[in-house]
Formats: sequence, structure tokens, C-alpha cells
Amino acid sequence: MSAESSARQILLVDDEKHIRVAAGQTLELAGYDVVAAESAEAALALLDADWPGVVVSDINMPGIDGLELQKRISEIDPDLPVILITGHGDISMAVSAMRDGAYDFIEKPFSSELLTDVVRRAVEKRNLTLENRQLKKALEAQGGIGPRIIGNSARIQQLRGMIQQIADTPADILIQAETGSGKDLVARYIHEHSNRRDKNFVAINCGAVPENLIESELFGHEKGAFTDAKSRRIGKFEHANGGTLFLDEIESMPLSLQVKLLRVLEERAIERLGSNELIPLDLRVVAATKVDLKELSERGEYREDLYYRLNVVRLEIPALRDRREDIPMLFQHFALIASAQYQKEVPQLRPEQLSELMAHSWPGNVRELRNIAERYVLLGAVFSFDFSGQDGTSSANLTLPEQVEQFERFVLQEALTRNNGSLKLTQENLGLPRKTLYDKMKKYGLDKKDYK
Repeated sequence: MSAESSARQILLVDDEKHIRVAAGQTLELAGYDVVAAESAEAALALLDADWPGVVVSDINMPGIDGLELQKRISEIDPDLPVILITGHGDISMAVSAMRDGAYDFIEKPFSSELLTDVVRRAVEKRNLTLENRQLKKALEAQGGIGPRIIGNSARIQQLRGMIQQIADTPADILIQAETGSGKDLVARYIHEHSNRRDKNFVAINCGAVPENLIESELFGHEKGAFTDAKSRRIGKFEHANGGTLFLDEIESMPLSLQVKLLRVLEERAIERLGSNELIPLDLRVVAATKVDLKELSERGEYREDLYYRLNVVRLEIPALRDRREDIPMLFQHFALIASAQYQKEVPQLRPEQLSELMAHSWPGNVRELRNIAERYVLLGAVFSFDFSGQDGTSSANLTLPEQVEQFERFVLQEALTRNNGSLKLTQENLGLPRKTLYDKMKKYGLDKKDYK
């Protein structure tokens, strides 16, 4: 079986037919798809690591018993929940099996309510496991190892496409984006996806270095070049030779230093402070700004010639509020990172929580979303997504049709991701006629190829 099926399947294993029939009917009435097996051997033949449901098995069976079955299932997938049915005398064995990884056990005779309640909780856990796996696959498909630009929105796809076009060219790049949008990440992504990836990526925040030190930081200096220059220092330009130099908050660079930066960009050579020797450079400069440099240059606050020299290739990172369809994927990505860091499970998002995430204006952009996801994992059920009062925005800022459209788009994207782009399975999962599904996908610009 594969994870493309709805994760509501129950593999019921018992050598006694009347128990298989009775328990199977109970679970089918509760809305589950039941697959019955009269032996552990038959059950194992049906299972793989992506079984879309849980296993309910009797302990006492001829041949391979329930305890051994649980151990073998754990070897196939340690995250696949196994619920054991036990007689009164087998309780100690069932408790031991739970220590070995079994999800839970039910003692005979048991009520229909108890069976369905335990199965429901196990299925919820399985759903979360499979969804996280699907998300990881989707994330891996968007960049593999190293920095990744996550999202399927049109503007993010366009950004990745532009980077692919210019990654191996020597052209300098200007990145413009709001604070928290990921300028540093995009710069690192460019470096890691270029033929310079094996050389240094050197970053400097022009706004964080005192004006009297930034020239020495960039160009380096010789011993004795100034009072405190007690030894030679290699500057950021030289250290980045062969690789990439990232200049963040380029708008903060003093006007006097802008002249020297322009010369470096044009001549591809530097002189250390206190030296007359020209040092040739082979590097790409990626500059980033949160303001409009053209406006600054028109006001005389930034050199116009430097602006045009940097603006050969310009990348604009959209604000998070302009790519809301990427919020669920980004949130789960950051939640998974926090989950691994803090060894905590990621709680399932409730519809009202998702609605709040989608409606928020995100003045802090992706950085703010990452902080929210981390707190959500740490605090779990007690954490609230009430953004009202933080910046005057809440879901009230969107009309009801807008909120419904955002939620509907997310549900479609989540179903397509879970089903690896299969329209047939997505249609079945969501209970939609084929034409309705096609119409909605066209409305939201969704393509099944993006989810395979």
C-alpha cells in the first residue's frame, strides 16, 4: 500500500473469524476502511513503511503471535501504530510490548466505544506521521541539502527560476526585500547553487559595523596602517576571493566608502589600507537592501552610479503577506525544525489556527512566522494564535469570502501534497466531483505537477 490512500485504513489481524467480523463491522460503522487478515503472515505481506493507517492485532495466534508481529512491524516502520488485543492473562505481555513500541492494548471483552476511541487516536497519530513525511519530501524536492527557498507561489517560483538563470554568471546582484523576508537566505542559496559553492561565502552587515571600522573590515590593512593596526589583516573582499561577498543593508554604507566599492566592482581589485599593492579579485558581490536605492540616489543620499552598477541583476523577495499560499508549508517546515531541536511532536493545526495564520499581515515576514512556529511547538495546546493588538490586524481585516478562499486553497494544496498530485485520490479524499476539483484548481492556479 502507499501513502496516497486515505489514512483511515485498519489492518485487523485475528485468527478467529467471529472477532474479525464483529470488530470489523464496528470499525466500518465508525467510517474506517477495514482490511482483515487471519494470520500475522498474511498481514505482513500487506504492509510497507507507507501503510496509510494502523494495525489492530490479537496477541494469541498460531504461528507468529501478536507480540512477534509487533516487532516485525516495528522493523518495517517504527512509527506505524500497533494496537494489541489481549486476554486477561496477557496484560503483562501487552505492557511489555508497549515498552517495545506498541501503541496501546485493549483487554477482552471490550466495548465498541473503547475500540473506536483507541483506533481514532492511533489514526490521528499516523496521519500526522504521514503528513510530516510528505512535507519532508516536498521540502527536499525544493532544494535538498543547504539553504532552501520554500514555497509554491507564483512569485517564489519566479524567484527560483531567475536564480537558476544567473547562478553561474559573474554578475553582481542586488536583492531588495522587507526586513525578515530572507535576504541572507537568498544570498546563501545563490552561492550554494553556483559554481562558487566550494569557495567562501562571506557576509557583512554594513549597518552593524561602526563607520570608522567598515573600511578596514572590507579592505583589510597592513601592519602599522593606523594606530591599532598591530598586524596585517585580511579584509572581507580578499577572504571572499573565488566565492561570494554578501553586503547586507548596503544603504547604510557611508558615501565616502561607496566610491571605493564602485571602484572594486569595476576593477575587481583592492588595496589593503596602508598598501599600494593591487590585489586582483575573482568574486561575486550580492548586495541587499530594505529600501529603494533609486529613491535614495535621487535625494542625493546614495551614489547614483553605484546604484546602477549594483542594479544589473535585481531580485525582489515578496513580503509574506503577498505569498500567503506559502504560509502553511513554511509554518510546517519551521515547526519540523523546532520539533527536531526540542524533541517535541508537532501538534496538529486546527482550522481556526490556520485561519489566523492566513489572515495575519506578518509585518515581521518569514522571521516572525518562524518564531511563531517555534513557540507553537514549545507550548503546544496552550499557545494562542491571537494576533489582534500586535499590529492592529486580525482575521477581521479580510472579508469572509477572502478567508474562505484562503482556507479552501490550503485544503486543496494539502490534499494534493498528501496524494502526490493524484487528482483521482484528491477527488475521493475531498468528496468533490471531478469537474469541481478541476475548476477550483484552475481558480487558484494549482497544477498537479507541482505536487509530485
